Amino acid sequence: METFFSTLKREMYYGHGREFRTRDQLKSAIEEYIDNYNRERIQKKLGYLPPLIFGEKIA
Repeated sequence: METFFSTLKREMYYGHGREFRTRDQLKSAIEEYIDNYNRERIQKKLGYLPPLIFGEKIA
């Protein structure tokens, strides 16, 4: 989990000039990031597949 949160902060917050004026804006951005992380983002350790596709293949 620590690695995930580190990646989340590095990729969507630090140095990207994003400003969240409300908690709802931040919540929405985090939900969008998590959805993208699970459905779109390929991961080397999962055979260059997104986690959702990898999970479907082994199930």
